Amino acid sequence: MAKKSRTRSQPTATAPGEVGPRQPCPCGSGKRYKACHGSADGAAAAYVRRPFQGMPGECDVIALRELVPAATAPLTLRDGGRTVRLASLLPMAAPAMVRASGEVWLGLQVQHQYGDPARDLAAVLEKALGTQEPGIVGLTSAPGEGPRLQDLLADQSLEVTVHDGFGYWIDDVDDPDSAMQAALEQANGAASPTARLRGVEAAYWTDVSTKEHLRWVMPHPEDALLDALARLHAAGQDRLVEDSRLVGMFRAHGLLTPVWDLPLGTGAEALEEPAAAFGAALDDALADSSDLTTEQRSARAGLANRQVTLR
Repeated sequence: MAKKSRTRSQPTATAPGEVGPRQPCPCGSGKRYKACHGSADGAAAAYVRRPFQGMPGECDVIALRELVPAATAPLTLRDGGRTVRLASLLPMAAPAMVRASGEVWLGLQVQHQYGDPARDLAAVLEKALGTQEPGIVGLTSAPGEGPRLQDLLADQSLEVTVHDGFGYWIDDVDDPDSAMQAALEQANGAASPTARLRGVEAAYWTDVSTKEHLRWVMPHPEDALLDALARLHAAGQDRLVEDSRLVGMFRAHGLLTPVWDLPLGTGAEALEEPAAAFGAALDDALADSSDLTTEQRSARAGLANRQVTLR
């Protein structure tokens, strides 16, 4: 008896930047997308691909959430009121803290996984603003409907300060106890030296001891950015300094972050002029609407294959 023919189902095609059902869920849970935010049960907490869109300093917010160990920025509320300080990381990875002074600290590097980090941050911030007692504030369940962080903030630029360590955790404490000091020393020991370039937006140099890197969060649409980077790579215009190399990119919260390997000893200061020149060349490449050449298409494919999705 002849065997019945079998037709294998073909994998579903995904658009550039779209999450496939068998890929890791961008929320960071470690599950496949189809078993997490892509499932029927996950629909209530639908994954938001670009949660910080429209927020002043969107690229810097993503950098502070995913890449930068120790940084802060003051936030101005749309309705005024209490002082709010945005931080990359707070003690014990707290979502928010109400300080003895009444100031609210809001942390970006937290473990809430409810699908829309901008909504989660807004819910935490509103909860902290409604609290007078000093202490840690967080969420224990999905926040439901409500504003997102950008809805609560005044339309002002984000003034980021990158710190050498986590000393800002205790800068309002007159006499920190031994436990505070120990936690601070442990955190400082794990933080890689980092600096934000002054001349371009959201570009961060870091020294990870064996190498130095530049990680530059860019606001451009993914397809347009890949085309532009391919044009520059094919033309040999994507090197920042001698022996540097564009090695790939992260994708986080809907934006791409190109990453350069740099020789040890480069430092942040040496990148200022090359980064500004690269930014100008990138603008020209983004404005080029001509078809990619064969060499440029090959470069684009290589860049697309060297992407790692963080969120």
